[in-house]
Amino acid sequence: MEVVYIAGGCLWGVQAFIKTLPGVTFTEAGRANGTLHSLEGDYDGYAECVKTGFDPSVVTISELMAYLFEIIDPYSVNQQGADVGEKYRTGVYSENLAHLKEAKAFIMERSDVDRIVVEVLPLTNYVRSADEHQNRLAKCPTDYCHIPAELLTKYGT
Repeated sequence: MEVVYIAGGCLWGVQAFIKTLPGVTFTEAGRANGTLHSLEGDYDGYAECVKTGFDPSVVTISELMAYLFEIIDPYSVNQQGADVGEKYRTGVYSENLAHLKEAKAFIMERSDVDRIVVEVLPLTNYVRSADEHQNRLAKCPTDYCHIPAELLTKYGT
């Protein structure tokens, strides 16, 4: 199993989507690559993300990138749907340099490469989200989500 951190806007929908993908073995809602985490719950500079465990013999980083691009606007800076702010930026973060190389290659092969603003960066830090944010859409299915409902179940439940 390998791990990558995927940011696609509000983590609730991203986690609900990612956990249905083939080859994904676990997900955890969290925040990545921020500058400050205080006891009061401030997450300055962090991107909401989903820690994603996956089996690389079933799904590749390029395939995970393709799935991510189904649920995001890759041209939008700090906004997905009605969610606006730095924490809603899109990105892929990893401690594995091969993951980053493959993610960058995926973007570079696209015809719209000059418009894409998805970050591909080494993971510098990660904070697990509170229990209330874990699998949030399963617990509260009527909560707002920027991802269309049909995509949340496109690959399974």
